[in-house]
Amino acid sequence: MDRDQKFFDMYSLVIGALAIAALGIFVLAMKISDRTQEVFTRDGAEYQAAVAARIRPVGEVYLPGEETTAAAPTAETVSEPEPVAAALSGPQVYNSACLACHGAGIGGAPVLGNADAWAPRIAQGIEVLKDHAIKGYQGSAGYMPAKGGRTDLSDEEVANAVDYMVTESQ
Repeated sequence: MDRDQKFFDMYSLVIGALAIAALGIFVLAMKISDRTQEVFTRDGAEYQAAVAARIRPVGEVYLPGEETTAAAPTAETVSEPEPVAAALSGPQVYNSACLACHGAGIGGAPVLGNADAWAPRIAQGIEVLKDHAIKGYQGSAGYMPAKGGRTDLSDEEVANAVDYMVTESQ
């Protein structure tokens, strides 16, 4: 029984100390609130204007008969010349588009630098090779998609890549 009494006394003392601390914090908060409310009052015109500016709607709706005169929107047009993209060189096009198939021989594509695989194709003529590269080709040796599947490349860029591959494979 003696131990229970000690526990109850200690428990009451801790609860009492916490209640006094909470009361002290509440009183301190009320004092600070009173001092700061004098500086920032909600009834002040400046405060009300700031709140109204923050919650102002983005647009306004006028019913017929309520139209107001507003300045007509103006759009300033600036004519800038179209940037002219320089054509990519043969090695650049090869590395960005052709390497996927011509680097590993996928789909019957002759590997860059393999003169034996390129010889029959080069024998047809450079113009035929460029035409097949630009328009695409499907034959017994394999399949060549138009522009290597990169339709964003110009005909000149594809021709540059063909010239590069032929030069490297002779």
